[in-house]
Amino acid sequence: MTTTLILGGARSGKSALAEKLAQASGREVTVVATAAVGDVEMAARIAHHRARRPAAWRTVEEPLALAEVIRREATPGRLVLVDCLTVWIANLLFSDGCEHPDTGVIALPQRLGRERDALLAALAEVAGDVVLVANEVGLGIVPLGAINRLFVDEAGRLNQAVAAVCDNAVFVAAGLPLVLKGALPAGA
Repeated sequence: MTTTLILGGARSGKSALAEKLAQASGREVTVVATAAVGDVEMAARIAHHRARRPAAWRTVEEPLALAEVIRREATPGRLVLVDCLTVWIANLLFSDGCEHPDTGVIALPQRLGRERDALLAALAEVAGDVVLVANEVGLGIVPLGAINRLFVDEAGRLNQAVAAVCDNAVFVAAGLPLVLKGALPAGA
């Protein structure tokens, strides 16, 4: 069992690298898609990702209960590709259905902490290979608005925690992988 985190900016090539690793593994692949169609632009992004994947790959759409799906799907002989953790953390930030103010201190939804802890525990116990894709959103300017800053902070904390439990961590820029931890899995 090997766990790999692939980080990068928007359109850096991180999903393409994850898909290449999944294809090269020779295993059955389950893609766990965390995005939900919220508007026309997101629908186009989702369609683009679907079109790139081999038809034999199974897709499970799960915006919130990621650990549960990983525990179920990450079995010997199978590779689970999660795309992406950043969308997942955004889903959890708004999972309680309330509007977050643009100023002041914002309390994290309780579900976010529970799901994050469950994900970290699942990654430490999986029986199959898991490749996780996440955006590195903390390299730019500090965003305006309390909820935007909270999102960047929580995404960064999640990336650190996932990288700590994963065997490998890879940063992708301009389509080029840079190994941060472990090794680049075969097929990259």
